[in-house]
Amino acid sequence: QVQLVESGGGLVQAGGSLRLSCAAAGSIGSINGMGWYRQAPGKQRELVATITSAGSTNYADSVKGRFTISRDNAKNTVYLQINSLKPEDTAVYYCNAEVTYYRSILFYTGDFWGQGTQVTVSS
Repeated sequence: QVQLVESGGGLVQAGGSLRLSCAAAGSIGSINGMGWYRQAPGKQRELVATITSAGSTNYADSVKGRFTISRDNAKNTVYLQINSLKPEDTAVYYCNAEVTYYRSILFYTGDFWGQGTQVTVSS
C-alpha cells in the first residue's frame, strides 16, 4: 500500500529555518494534489499549504511569505521550506497526498497521510 514518510523536523530558535520532506512509496501510478497540515497540542489540525501536480500553490495567511511548498514528481516527494519561524509555528506537521495506485491489475485513487514530524520553535 501507499506510505508517506515525513522528515526534517526539529528544535529551532525563533527566526530560524527548517526544510521538511515527505516521500511517497508504494505501487504508485501518479500523485495528484499534495499538502502540508499542522496540529499543535490541544488545537485542531489546520491546512498550511497545498500544491497541485502542475505546481500551483496556496498558503494559509499565517505562513504566507515565510513558508514555501514544492515538489519533485520524479521522486514522489513534497517539501516545505519554512523560514522566519515563530513560536506559534510549533506543531506536528503532517503530509497529505491524493494518490492513484495499483493493486494487482487494478488502479485506485485514495487520500493518504504521513505520521507527522515535530517542529518546535523556542523564544
